[in-house]
Amino acid sequence: MPHTVKRAVRKGVFEIRIDVSFTDVMRECARRPETWINDQIIASYVRLHQLGHAHSIEAWQDGKLAGGLFGVAIGGAFFGESMFHHVRDASKVALLGLVEHLRSRKFVLLDTQWLTPHLQQFGAIEVPRTKYLHLLTTAVNLPRSFL
Repeated sequence: MPHTVKRAVRKGVFEIRIDVSFTDVMRECARRPETWINDQIIASYVRLHQLGHAHSIEAWQDGKLAGGLFGVAIGGAFFGESMFHHVRDASKVALLGLVEHLRSRKFVLLDTQWLTPHLQQFGAIEVPRTKYLHLLTTAVNLPRSFL
């Protein structure tokens, strides 16, 4: 965990909330020059959220949404889709909040889709396809609840 993130967590700079502003998190994730998140995608994920499958982890500061991420939970797997921040380290703290939440719910797989230097600093690793498919099969068949 980067030093600045440790400090933010220790000082309680952000409050982590789950599913408080799912649509807002998606819209903020879409606010970038190039994005795959359009209105049709937002509507689809909002429906998944209403059905209890898609979730947001949010970092709030002084009553305002400072950063967050969203993804889909299936069994004991969570598939992270996108993240954003308005305040430095907010998305990183949201990611840590997600990891803590998944651990407490006994999830076994957090699929970030891409291995980036940003994610590697948190311990993310690339998994060979054969191993991933085994992990995926095991994870999605676990009786887990995100909330």
